[in-house]
Amino acid sequence: MKKTIVTLVCLLIVPLAFAQTSSKGKRQGPTTAESITVTGTIITTTTGEGAAASYQPVKTLVVREDGSNNPGSYVLNGPGHVVNKAGEAVQTAIKPGTRVRVYYIDTGHSRVVDHVVVVE
Repeated sequence: MKKTIVTLVCLLIVPLAFAQTSSKGKRQGPTTAESITVTGTIITTTTGEGAAASYQPVKTLVVREDGSNNPGSYVLNGPGHVVNKAGEAVQTAIKPGTRVRVYYIDTGHSRVVDHVVVVE
């Protein structure tokens, strides 16, 4: 009895294993290739590291950079830019003195933050 049931189950499963996976729809005609020219500006991301002097979420981060007594300020545009070492978003304010690494783009008149990693 068991042998008959196993045989029937195998007979039902085998057609599924050899089922056709491609479409039987109409094929499209030949395609043509066209060249594309892409123009733009190369954006270089720079890093700065130091101790946070002050920070309010979604505003400006002031960092006392290593090897300098002058604080550097960075513009944060929106949430999700501040993460911990594991890559998880930091939702609370960064305490002064916390070690951070800032990845930013220098636009000439301001440093726009790509993301900030809280090192400690």
